[in-house]
Formats: sequence, C-alpha cells, structure tokens
Amino acid sequence: MNVLMTGVGGQGIILASDILSEVMMRAGMDVKKSEIHGMAQRGGSVMSHVRFSKKVFSPIVPYGECDILISFEELESARYLPYLNRDSKVIINKFRLSPPSVTAGKDAYPDVLPLIKEITKNVAVVEGSAAAREIGNPRGVNIVLMGVLSRYLDVPENVWIDTLNDMVAEKIRKINIDGFMKGRSL
Repeated sequence: MNVLMTGVGGQGIILASDILSEVMMRAGMDVKKSEIHGMAQRGGSVMSHVRFSKKVFSPIVPYGECDILISFEELESARYLPYLNRDSKVIINKFRLSPPSVTAGKDAYPDVLPLIKEITKNVAVVEGSAAAREIGNPRGVNIVLMGVLSRYLDVPENVWIDTLNDMVAEKIRKINIDGFMKGRSL
C-alpha cells in the first residue's frame, strides 16, 4: 500500500505520517517512510511517502502507484497528480492557503477537483479543518485526517488509539483521541 500525505508547513504532516507508520508496524507490516519539507516553517510544501506491505524495498512511492493521497490543503493535491492512477483514492481536506499570486489579486485560487477527476473518480473532500476547530483543537487537523484515513485501512481501531496514546503528550491525548474519532465519522 502506498500512501502520500501532502500539505503545507505547520499542518502536522510529519507527525501524521509517523503515526501511520507506527500503526502499520504494529499491524505487522514492513513500513518505509520518506519526507520532504523544504521551507515548511514558512507555509511551504510538505510531503511524506509511507509504504507498507509484507516487505517494502523503497520508501518512495513510484509515479502512478499511489493508493491513497491525503491532501491537507486543496491546492497541494495538484502537485502530486503524476503519482495517481485511476484506482487511487484521494482525500482532500477542505482548506485553502492562498499562494502569493492569489493573495495579490493577480489570480483566482485554482479548482483542483477537475484535474484530479480526470485521473480518478475516487475523491472525497472532507471538512477536516472545520472538524478540528469544532472540537477545540484547530491544530489537530492531522489527527482528524488520520481518523478519515483509518476508515480505508484494515487495522482495528484499538491499534490506532493505542498508538496515539503512546505518541502524543499526555496533556493532549484526550483531544487527539476526540479528533481521531471525529475523523472516523466524517
């Protein structure tokens, strides 16, 4: 299984991919992970590859072989079109961070859905950021999206919860578990 996570700096993509990797290792899979986060602290693009199976030889998802793309920001999903195929599942968080040309009024924010749907019809747009704000943890969109992702992977819920309990600080465990469960319900 090949999962790509993408978004912008500050959205918790690296932690989310660490959690997914740990969950899949606890589920008995061989896991490889790689990440790119240039200029991430300034809202730059962040991407993480997570691959798992009985045996994985490379951490990099080949073009055209992404099974699930999770985009934490709408426009970022367009960067990874070459990784998709007609069976790819795309989960897009309904959140827009305008690039400078849009902020300056020179361009409109692009509609990426038609581009993605030319490749795959398996697209779900979720209100992950809104759900995170609703439970009082706007920075917890990454955990909400892990809840969404968990619906597509054959791993018992308790493995996810145990992993979250082990990987997040005690003072924020409850709100992260709430976010994960909220994501499972979206």
